[in-house]
Amino acid sequence: MDIKGQAAIVTGGGSGLGEGTARALAAAGAKVAVLDINHEAAARVAGEIGGLAIACDVASAASAEAAIATARSAHGAARLLVNCAGIAPAARIVGKDGPMALDAFRRTIEINLIGTFNMMRLAASDMQTLAPNADGERGLIVMTASVAAFDGQIGQAGYAASKGGVAALTLPAAREFAKTGIRVMSIAPGLFGTPMLLGMPQALQDSLASQVPFPTRFGRPDEYAALVLHMLANPMLNGETIRLDGAIRMGPK
Repeated sequence: MDIKGQAAIVTGGGSGLGEGTARALAAAGAKVAVLDINHEAAARVAGEIGGLAIACDVASAASAEAAIATARSAHGAARLLVNCAGIAPAARIVGKDGPMALDAFRRTIEINLIGTFNMMRLAASDMQTLAPNADGERGLIVMTASVAAFDGQIGQAGYAASKGGVAALTLPAAREFAKTGIRVMSIAPGLFGTPMLLGMPQALQDSLASQVPFPTRFGRPDEYAALVLHMLANPMLNGETIRLDGAIRMGPK
């Protein structure tokens, strides 16, 4: 699918993987709506790429509906949705102070999994109204899982569960939307140079990067974005979660 001149929505677009993707899509000629709960961050990115900044809490039905409507009004219904919004808190199920707070687990699921579903349901509804291209395709939805979905470490119970849910959502969604020409894919990144990792002490960064077999470094947001662009270009990619991790397999801790 050629994204040039088409509308695209990127959640979590104010930083990290979302920012890298928004920049790559704008460079490819897309009309990009940059959604982020941090409107200032979204505005910075949108201002630099000629996009549209929209404040959005992906876990809120009302906020997401308003954001999609604003993007539609400015750019038309989106052909592409890339879900990058998410959080990665760390907590043991039972720690030194007792059981993990249930609300901490719930919040991770609400943002990472329910938020992803929330945006998908709204974008797919819009995509179904679009005219198909020559291949019968109306749109593409890309979700962000994680290697934690498969190699969840101690302290990642909530995060791994949320990202495992994203991976599990991919195939049934692709099967449902196949009749209307909408593809659904997920990317499971390994260790990427996002603000969360780059904010760690350098010694810890170096230790983590050394665990990646090859290339022995953190991934870059532009490499995530490159896979999104390839998914756009290759219509046979559908219903699958692709690991983007330099062959890392995470240990227990």
